[in-house]
Amino acid sequence: MPIRYEHSVNVRATPQRAFAVIDDLPLTAKWLPPCVSLEKVGSGPNAPGDKLRYVYRQGRRQGSMDGQIVARTPGERLHCKYFDSMFDVSVDLRVATASEGAQTMHTIEITPKSVMAKMFSPFIRLGIGKQTRDAATNLKKLLESTP
Repeated sequence: MPIRYEHSVNVRATPQRAFAVIDDLPLTAKWLPPCVSLEKVGSGPNAPGDKLRYVYRQGRRQGSMDGQIVARTPGERLHCKYFDSMFDVSVDLRVATASEGAQTMHTIEITPKSVMAKMFSPFIRLGIGKQTRDAATNLKKLLESTP
């Protein structure tokens, strides 16, 4: 059973700027707390089907996940999926016009695959909300502090 969390925040930035920052994969490490790096495997503009490599740090442990862009609508949506032996993770980031600029919507879904991962589910449920809210707050600060 997947663990799902959604969070939206309004930012004082244009939707185009908000999407450009979300679409700049290496910049993810500046706003997503566990992210050490996020890189596309290959070159060219981001597109569905592109392979990704995500490196993260949780506590003292560093790990990595392979990923893929599964949907991308320029200016509106970047949906990626990541996977390793323990989890499948879906990260769906959307941008819409809001009265003060843009609204960013973060939808995270984590599906434990192994027995060990399923045992960690209660702890993941406890932390996913804070991690997602922190990411949204960091993204907002980044967008509102730079032109």
